[in-house]
Amino acid sequence: MNSIAILDFGSQYAQIIARRPREAQVYCELFPWDAPRENILSIRPKGFILSGGPKSVYETNAPFIQPFILDTGLPILGICYGMQALAHALGGQVDASAQREYGPAEIQPLMPGTMLDAISKVWMSHGDRITRLPEGFTALARSGNSPCAAMGDMKRKYFGVQFHPEVHHTPNGSLLLRHFVIDICGAKADWTPASIIDDAVARIRNQVGDQRVLAAVSGGVDSSVAAALVHKAVGDQLVCMFVDTGLLRANEAEQVASAFRRGLGMELIAVQAGGEFFSALKGVTEPEQKRRIVGEKFIHIFEAQAKQLGRPKFLVQGTIYPDVVESSAPERDKTEKIKTHHNVGGLPQDMPFELVEPLRYLFKDEVRLVGEALGLSEELVWRQPFPGPGLTVRCLGEVTRERVERLRAADKILLEELSGAGYLGKGAQTSQAFMVLLPVRSVGVMGDQRTYQEAAAIRAVTTEDFMTADWARLPHDLLARVSNRIVNEVNGINRVVYDLTSKPPGTIEWE
Repeated sequence: MNSIAILDFGSQYAQIIARRPREAQVYCELFPWDAPRENILSIRPKGFILSGGPKSVYETNAPFIQPFILDTGLPILGICYGMQALAHALGGQVDASAQREYGPAEIQPLMPGTMLDAISKVWMSHGDRITRLPEGFTALARSGNSPCAAMGDMKRKYFGVQFHPEVHHTPNGSLLLRHFVIDICGAKADWTPASIIDDAVARIRNQVGDQRVLAAVSGGVDSSVAAALVHKAVGDQLVCMFVDTGLLRANEAEQVASAFRRGLGMELIAVQAGGEFFSALKGVTEPEQKRRIVGEKFIHIFEAQAKQLGRPKFLVQGTIYPDVVESSAPERDKTEKIKTHHNVGGLPQDMPFELVEPLRYLFKDEVRLVGEALGLSEELVWRQPFPGPGLTVRCLGEVTRERVERLRAADKILLEELSGAGYLGKGAQTSQAFMVLLPVRSVGVMGDQRTYQEAAAIRAVTTEDFMTADWARLPHDLLARVSNRIVNEVNGINRVVYDLTSKPPGTIEWE
């Protein structure tokens, strides 16, 4: 297999490292540092990348490089803690630094003719440094606080960098990773939408055989592409189900039905269940409880419908990699659980379906590329991302019909204005935008009369992978139009604010 194995030593951003080989069209998988040998070697990697991490190699119970990794004789690139772990494993010395390096820094190459010639400004985040190189290694770069900011053993093709080439704060860092993966490891750039589709179709057919399959679709790009992949694999064995929860965006139910029945030619069953969801959510304000309620309600509705369809064994879901990471799926990572996604961590233990998740380890941009390769319409592929629990997690506080209608109307105005100004859709600068209704009332004045109504927040972000995101710098006049329209046209909202929080420290959704 033509792949790279990435070993996670506890970095919250190891997933970003995984993006870089994929951007170079090389398949990679992310494993915990202590994953079993058979798991890691099952992908037959061409090389290994070791992530950063919060520990020090000299601490008790610190993560370490398993001996079989070195025994393979394959190229290794260690990043930050990964570099220190590599040095430590091979007999080098790592000590606490008198002065830590966090944030932007500059490095100086010590050996001309390497990829480091193209890198000067880097992003550092470490408190330790290598004080003695292992035998066979040469210092390749230094920084103000690190006499060994990069190292290499050319014979064994072992390398380490103290900085983080995976982040955008290190210009040309992605070129360094591409050089390691393709030129040093010898991996071929064959991870393309076409190869992803071929692999997914084969896996789906192997999993489901001749059984019927039920797909949960929302009209979002993830569930749409997942359903299209399964339909390509098994054709009429697939039945799509769309649940109108009453928690959808404006006109969404009609648009979804049209897209699947007419645009994709799939069998679609539409279920009206708004009353059930609002009843189940009555009085609930805690975000995780909301998500669990929605997840369980979805499955119970599917189960009821499945009885009428002869009880299909398989359920398709549009789970993607950021969902898995934030829900801390135990088989892949050991990062902290951020929140429960209804299609990952919010499902009941006694669920009567076997899940089919063809997108489980794809990033959002990869999903869109696959969707385009499958021939899905631009409207579906570039549809605004929408959480499985719907407006439940954008209506902070208690979820009632009145408050959801208020939020839906405000959200419709935001999307209209941003789309009209060219800030949404394929190639647009803004990746995602939506309104959040806050359980906060403030005093206002309309028509010379006092008002005491709810506040709403605009959330708009730019991102490549939805693992990290920055708030979108929207023009002030555009924000003013949105605010004016919402306050004037939506009953019950008299104040609009703009969210200036990046991810991290915030998440894209508020709940």
